[in-house]
Amino acid sequence: MSINLEKGRSINLEKASGERLTHFCVGCNWGAVIRNSFFGLFKSNVDVDVDLSCLMFNAEGKPVDHIWSDLYRFGDHNVGLPNGKLTSLDGALHHTGDDLHGDANGDDGLDNEIITVDLDRVNAAVQSIVFFLNIYNNNEYSGDFSGIPYAYIRMFEGTPDRPPRQVFAQYNVATQQNCVGMRALVMGRLYRVGNNWQFCAIGDAFADPNILQTISRVIKDYSR
Repeated sequence: MSINLEKGRSINLEKASGERLTHFCVGCNWGAVIRNSFFGLFKSNVDVDVDLSCLMFNAEGKPVDHIWSDLYRFGDHNVGLPNGKLTSLDGALHHTGDDLHGDANGDDGLDNEIITVDLDRVNAAVQSIVFFLNIYNNNEYSGDFSGIPYAYIRMFEGTPDRPPRQVFAQYNVATQQNCVGMRALVMGRLYRVGNNWQFCAIGDAFADPNILQTISRVIKDYSR
């Protein structure tokens, strides 16, 4: 049974058998918006681009690595942030790639964007990992989380190409009252406790117009 994440709630990374959970996925699943036209006689899908990202911090709260869509070319625009990439420097985390659309035909049970995590490979300098979401402001959809048919983020055991074997924790973004009018969400934070890891749900939502603002916010307010 999965845990519905609540702000401030911590969970131990353990399987039902009591084994330590070291390999898992953090995924986001969402649906495209359906638009009615000509008195509701015709329907069309509106692409929704939700981006799943993470930042990795050392013990001093300094960012040491990152994952966000490789379509973000910040380094080309002198904004003080590196270009996006899909794999961490230590190879422990990997993003499956940017989904620009959302599910067009309803929930297929598969997450649209996934970051796979192998805690055994995380660089010893990394003390915490913060996961966050943004809605990319494209020409198709400029709304907020509440306007998306469904959107949830979850931690699960399994592989990106199949439905989860076991969901450990889930946060339903689209139905949360604090996400109305919001376009960014700081989901939660993985952090070291001795030789193990724990996860703390954050669930803070913001009206950030772009990912640059959210990245700056995570570095400033959620690094430790």
